[in-house]
Amino acid sequence: MAIDQGTSSSWAIIFDEGAKPIASSQRQVRQTFPKPGWVEQDPRDIWGSVVEVFRDSLSKAGLFPSDISAIGITNQRETTILWDRQTGEPVYNAIVWQSRQSAHICQEIKDSGFEPELRRKTGLLADPYFSGTKIAWILRNVEGAKELMMQGRLMFGTVDTWLSYKLTGGKRHITDQSNASRTLLFDINCLRWDEGLCGMLGISPSVLPDVNESCGNLAITSEDVIGARIPITGLAGDQQSALFGQLCIKQGDVKSTYGTGSFMLMNTGGSPFFSSNGLITTVAWSIAGRTTYALEGSIFVAGSAIQWIRDGLGIVETSAESETLAMGLQSNEGVYFVPAFVGLGTPYWNQEARGTITGITRGTTKAHIARAALESIAYQTMDVLNSMKADCHIEPATLKVDGGMVANGFLMGFLADIAGIEVIRPKFQETTALGAAFLAGIGISHWKGIEDLADCWQQDHTFKPSMPSEEAKRLYFGWKRCIRASLAACSE
Repeated sequence: MAIDQGTSSSWAIIFDEGAKPIASSQRQVRQTFPKPGWVEQDPRDIWGSVVEVFRDSLSKAGLFPSDISAIGITNQRETTILWDRQTGEPVYNAIVWQSRQSAHICQEIKDSGFEPELRRKTGLLADPYFSGTKIAWILRNVEGAKELMMQGRLMFGTVDTWLSYKLTGGKRHITDQSNASRTLLFDINCLRWDEGLCGMLGISPSVLPDVNESCGNLAITSEDVIGARIPITGLAGDQQSALFGQLCIKQGDVKSTYGTGSFMLMNTGGSPFFSSNGLITTVAWSIAGRTTYALEGSIFVAGSAIQWIRDGLGIVETSAESETLAMGLQSNEGVYFVPAFVGLGTPYWNQEARGTITGITRGTTKAHIARAALESIAYQTMDVLNSMKADCHIEPATLKVDGGMVANGFLMGFLADIAGIEVIRPKFQETTALGAAFLAGIGISHWKGIEDLADCWQQDHTFKPSMPSEEAKRLYFGWKRCIRASLAACSE
């Protein structure tokens, strides 16, 4: 079973021995927005949703918990949870990766001149995206949290750690290298927690989980919690899991996942590659003593832009309707939308940027807004792809895609046009969960290694560029002009 705990929902998918899905269940997870730029969730809701999908998927498959040979967990990364070691209760809401409430702490790091060392050790930036400053925010702002830390009672985890803790009845406090590498506290060069980084943020190393490889004998679930003792043999952050699920196992392989946000990763092999163009360096996975690294571009708002035009503006009743509206137009007619609801990620890394729509005329309709929202996802992908090309001097021939948004044919075709690259969509598009299943299977030696997985991935459709390159360049130039407007507004 793969447990895929994402930002907007939790999935459980049961796979057979050939990695074919046989049953699945999904539950939405509520988000709250206490202040502009803040995004939070209740850790108890996250856990409750996982219990629900675990039981429901078993019921649909006609299976018992004891029929599951292994569990792989993949998770929304950077989302930060702190809880009391004695009671097991969270001390505050989960601060979601999108949340910007620790922006002032990041500014303190920059002002102190510490960011270059942080980047050298972690491959990351001083940005509220990552977990470390979220921990520091809770310690500063939540009554009693710092005291619990001083007493040795405080525990930190990203969502993989929280779920492992709950599934084992509180017996295991673990993470893997891919998730640890997203915290601002983990030195990716020597693969361990760094006391200097912890000290910079006022965090005691006692709150941190044990770091493991991404597969192996990691933990055993509690029979009292879910009805059986099942080995947990796979752990990975969602984007690294998708990279693995897409079998991007060679250096230079690239995938992009389209969910709430969008994340493009390039496999860079066995050594960390540090970017000069706004990308971050991360651990992709660690298997059998070998760590693989990746370069990553982060787009904070992708599918959530479509959620906004649906729920916030009421332009569409369903997300799928955005495709129909977009395809009803011959062009965007000069309307562009920068969905910087929580700042901008790669390559801009501007936490103050806010959403901007340009080119509106009296003739602008809801179809133009819907199309601009979809096009923005492709333009942001192009921003990231250009950064990768500049860093690695590699021109990828193809881009593998996955996630909920890839069902949108307009978006995939437009992406191929703007990027001038073949976009490959797999038959099974929940590759984040598939990657977790692959890791779990290797962890119990069902597959001996990565080379045994080749037949488990199948292609569905290839979107080929059809737009003249000059037209693609003209449209992308319009996007960059809109970006400048968004950045100019936040600098005044």
